[in-house]
Amino acid sequence: MSDEIQDNDVRYTVVVNEEEQYSIWFTDRELPLGWKEAGKTGSKEECLSYIEEVWTDMRPLSLRKQMEKNANV
Repeated sequence: MSDEIQDNDVRYTVVVNEEEQYSIWFTDRELPLGWKEAGKTGSKEECLSYIEEVWTDMRPLSLRKQMEKNANV
């Protein structure tokens, strides 16, 4: 069986951490510490497409907050 066929059978969950950084994780595995489900599951391609759509600012949340704070000084 090819890797492509096997990969199409794998289900992923989009996960997000406290810095609002996104990734994908195998649906059948326990989430790693510090990550929570973002509300999307599907194939690898579907999940990566979702991340591309919603993760428009790649800066970590702490950096965005600090930059906003510095801009208001």
